[in-house]
Amino acid sequence: MGLLWAHRSPVPLPPGTRADLLVVHKSTRRMLLYAHGSVVRSYAIALGDNPLGPKRRAGDHRTPEGWYVIDRHNPHSAFHRSLHVSYPSAAEAARAHAAGHSPGGEVMIHGTRNGLGWLGRLRRPADWTDGCIAVSDAEMDELYALVPDGTPIDIRP
Repeated sequence: MGLLWAHRSPVPLPPGTRADLLVVHKSTRRMLLYAHGSVVRSYAIALGDNPLGPKRRAGDHRTPEGWYVIDRHNPHSAFHRSLHVSYPSAAEAARAHAAGHSPGGEVMIHGTRNGLGWLGRLRRPADWTDGCIAVSDAEMDELYALVPDGTPIDIRP
């Protein structure tokens, strides 16, 4: 089968492993999970459907760029589970308001929309979110367990 179907089970992580950093590379659609300063997981991701450039306002369908923090877990997300990204910063909110816009918010790392989990990896070839970072539901389950609140996330162009 084609590369879309190619999949290897990841190497099991030692019990108690916790992420200390997430790095998103928007240009390559990859998210790296670090523990103890080393990459321990790499995920293919989907982004907002207008991914070039940083998020400037609500409704622009862009994924923000910069340093943020995972500030809460959401077990009742409309997209399987989710991890909330601390966007917008005070400066981003001020810039949007000065331009007469809402900065937006509710930027998440999440799985597929509830009820569509059967799509799994098929959903990733295209950017489809409103500015979030999407992975498969199985990957979201792993991230949900490995990424504690307070974990920094660096979202790069």
